Amino acid sequence: MATTAELFEEPFVADEYIERLAWRTPGGGSRGGEAFDPKRLLEEFVNHIQELQVMDERIQRKVEKLEQQCQKEAKEFAKKVQELQKSNQVAFQHFQELDEHISYVATKVCHLGDQLEGVNTPRQRAVEAQKLMKYFNEFLDGELKSDVFTNSEKIKEAADIIQKLHLIAQELPFDRFSEVKSKIASKYHDLECQLIQEFTSAQRRGEISRMREVAAVLLHFKGYSHCVDVYIKQCQEGAFLRNDVFEDAAILCQRVNKQVGEIFSNPETVLAKLIQNIFEIKLQSYVKDQLEEHRKSDAEQYLKNLYDLYTRTTNLSSKLMEFNLGTDKQTFLSKLIKAIFISYLENYIEVEIGYLKSRSAMILQRYYDSKNHQKRSIGTGGIQIHKRTEAKLSIQDLKERLRQRTNLPLGPSIDTHGETFLSQDVVVNLLQETKQAFERCHRLSDPSDLPKNAFRIFSMLVEFLCTEHIDYALETGLAGIPSSDSKNANLYFLDVVHQANTIFHLFDKQFNDHLMPLISSSPKLSECLQKKKDIIEQMEVKLDMGIDRTLNCMIGQMKHILAAEQKKTDFKPEDENNVLIQYTNACVKVCGYVRKQVEKIRNSMDGKNVDTVLMELGVRFHRLIYEHLQQYSYSCMGGMLAICDVAEYRKCAKDFKIALVLQLFDTLHALCNLLVVAPDNLKQVCSGEQLANLDKNILHSFVQLRVDYRSARLARHFS
Repeated sequence: MATTAELFEEPFVADEYIERLAWRTPGGGSRGGEAFDPKRLLEEFVNHIQELQVMDERIQRKVEKLEQQCQKEAKEFAKKVQELQKSNQVAFQHFQELDEHISYVATKVCHLGDQLEGVNTPRQRAVEAQKLMKYFNEFLDGELKSDVFTNSEKIKEAADIIQKLHLIAQELPFDRFSEVKSKIASKYHDLECQLIQEFTSAQRRGEISRMREVAAVLLHFKGYSHCVDVYIKQCQEGAFLRNDVFEDAAILCQRVNKQVGEIFSNPETVLAKLIQNIFEIKLQSYVKDQLEEHRKSDAEQYLKNLYDLYTRTTNLSSKLMEFNLGTDKQTFLSKLIKAIFISYLENYIEVEIGYLKSRSAMILQRYYDSKNHQKRSIGTGGIQIHKRTEAKLSIQDLKERLRQRTNLPLGPSIDTHGETFLSQDVVVNLLQETKQAFERCHRLSDPSDLPKNAFRIFSMLVEFLCTEHIDYALETGLAGIPSSDSKNANLYFLDVVHQANTIFHLFDKQFNDHLMPLISSSPKLSECLQKKKDIIEQMEVKLDMGIDRTLNCMIGQMKHILAAEQKKTDFKPEDENNVLIQYTNACVKVCGYVRKQVEKIRNSMDGKNVDTVLMELGVRFHRLIYEHLQQYSYSCMGGMLAICDVAEYRKCAKDFKIALVLQLFDTLHALCNLLVVAPDNLKQVCSGEQLANLDKNILHSFVQLRVDYRSARLARHFS
């Protein structure tokens, strides 16, 4: 059976169990081998089954025995539980009886205590009154004999007695008790001084427990506030030895905050008084020394110091907010800060605007001096938002239109020698000064005045950056654009456009980043947005005007190239059979010039402006070439050369990357085919896809350019 038990392993698997049994049986482990003995294996299985049956019977008997034992123990346990429940009920009843008895006794004791207190309290008062009368008699006799007044170690008890006698003396008539009242008052004052001196000595020794005892006694004396003053004064001794008074103040308050609660019964009042003392004496004196030195002599340093000192003071206030200073500590600290800075903040914005104005003017003047340039009045003389009359606007517009259409030299003409009179360094300096002004304005302005003050700073930026710098450069650039019939004209206005766009992006960024947060919730927002809009619109008018003139100059340059390089014999050669060029020299030079201008326009502008200007240039370029081709007569070979020129112009037009421009040159190329097509095919070509929608007069005008137009055959085919 032991062997059978060994075959059982956890977890039990019947197949594995049979395998293990067969493996242990001699002749049963090798399947199909020579040693395999099926009879022996069968016999082993039969014997093993019998053993399992015997084991099963034995285990079954053991299980039945254990079940009987378990049932017996369960009955005994249930009986025991019932007995315990009965015992618990008896104990609970005893507990209730004991609780009722204790409550009864407690009621009796409380009643007895009330009776004893009712008897004892008058007795104690009588004893205390008797003692006070005894001490009062000593003052009345003029001789203090009691140990409590003569023993310096009993100063606490003496203080308690004299404080009570002092209160009693206040109620006595002066005429009869003037002398004793005087003696009590004198003793009261002496003890008060002794206590304050004792508190001072304990503070110097660092004895917190003694300080707490003395402060508790002095709490009922009139000189308690003097005790607090002494504590505050001694706390500050040696606390302000470094250059950073704000950091010293924060460290001092943090140290006192940990200590004051262990000494005084009203720590928040004492700490608040310490902070008030620091602000009104230390900080106010420090701020005055720092600001008065530069107030009249150096506005820049004065504003920097004011901003720095105010910021550090408010930061110190934020740290002090962590302490318990009473109910409304925010208002308390704000009043302290206001008391220090009120005389400086009242006229802050006037100082700010004055400094910003002089500083901006200096930056601009320094730049123009570096260019050896003397600013002059040109054109309109700058942007004047909401101040220029409609009559002036109309006259200026009229001058500009006359100049564009007639090329008359209205107004002064200036040779800028390629100078744009725009400087990113100047712009960065102006924006940096304004940014610092906005930051100071945000920190130093009263919340109700903040939008108004921010608007004034913005107006200064508009005046010096937009009017005095950008607009002046635009006016100068406009005056420097040559007339469209000028030869070899240098066109610098696109450089002005490029720099003006870059500068205005910086201006717009500062508007959004630094001005908008200050005015976003005030009526000044709409005023600033309108002012910005007016600036943009007026600058765009001048930019458009300058770009238009520049494009006219470009077209004028192309006209000069064509007039100088294009010859009549180009399109009507003397020897039709000896034409070796692919396109004319005029075409080559015009295309080279156009490509340079297209690249310059792309580098000078951004966004949709590039496409708009290139489209306008492309349309004018097409019109120029169209009108130019109308001036010549074309032989057959000359017509082929014209087609080659237009093909080259069309290739140049592809650089514009504007569909309309390319379409115009495609149509022009198709029109040029009319110069070479056989007379019999003219009608077919004119009805083609690209020419079918054109006016017949346009088609006729191109056919008329053929040298063979007057032949009867050609006229008959085109009629």
